[in-house]
Amino acid sequence: MMIPAKQNVIEVLRNVVYFPKGSNIVDLEMVKEIEVGVDLIRFHLYFEKLGDEKNQFLIDSAKNALEEAFKGVKVDIIVEEIPNNLSKVHHIIAVASGKGGVGKSTVSANLAIALAMQGFRVGLLDADIYGPSVPIMFGTEGTQPECYDKDGKTIMVPVEKFGIKLMSIGNMVDSNQPLIWRGPMASSALTQLMGDTDWGEVDFMVVDMPPGTGDIQLCIAQNYNIDGAVIVTTPQKVAFADVRRAAMMFKHKGVNVPILGLVENMAYFTPSDMPEKKYFIYGDCHGREFAKELDIPFLAQIPIDEKVANAGDTGQPYTFNNPCSPVTAAFNKLANNIIQEIL
Repeated sequence: MMIPAKQNVIEVLRNVVYFPKGSNIVDLEMVKEIEVGVDLIRFHLYFEKLGDEKNQFLIDSAKNALEEAFKGVKVDIIVEEIPNNLSKVHHIIAVASGKGGVGKSTVSANLAIALAMQGFRVGLLDADIYGPSVPIMFGTEGTQPECYDKDGKTIMVPVEKFGIKLMSIGNMVDSNQPLIWRGPMASSALTQLMGDTDWGEVDFMVVDMPPGTGDIQLCIAQNYNIDGAVIVTTPQKVAFADVRRAAMMFKHKGVNVPILGLVENMAYFTPSDMPEKKYFIYGDCHGREFAKELDIPFLAQIPIDEKVANAGDTGQPYTFNNPCSPVTAAFNKLANNIIQEIL
């Protein structure tokens, strides 16, 4: 039997496409250290995250392609993880909505706090490049992340507050100046925030997504291993019309991110001095009906409390300083439901 030429092996592997990134495994530089013998082809196949269910399909596809091209040759594929700054981030949760004004950033911030209060190591990435909110909500405006050089590349260190590792474009640009960037520039900035940050060990990374279903959302969904998306809505049907589109984006076969469930924010009003009272200003059960229509779990109802907005405006996420309130109880329920879905 003739020894297959290494270049021929490479050409066969060019036909193996990694669909989440829309290219073949050779051009994506996932194939390394090819060894070719009389009856053996061995190479290393690198993934961003080991244990992803999509990996096995790609492994089988590569193996079948080579065995078909070179009859009688044994194929040995050594699977490894790409060393990167996200390799120690165990779970990524995207908090999303189809429209602005539903309190998505408030949900992201207080969810991160609720997870951290349970002892988890938590990161919060502000992916809203055009309208970052995290620096205001955590009181880190004007605080720039520290940086260091690694192999000629600048690596950023997250800002830390309340035990949360924070990254936001708002910590690196003048908050009074608008970012007049086209989509590719915004996506590139997000890639740097995500991949050029030394996150260290993180159990849960919460990603505060921008509103809509554009470039940023697709960049995150298609280029990173998202464990699941949390969809935020308010009780009004006009809000849900946009939320439905966001949910459909995650369900699309080209995106295919699991939806952990729906959160109904501003579900009812609870006065601070009468926490047992519930006033359903927009009507009850809308969130449950929305979740049922989307065929996803209903994770939590977050009440309106006049102190929540003030807490965010003053850089003190509400759940950090109010452990016994109904709002905090709702965020704890949300965190627990997410933990049960993922772990």
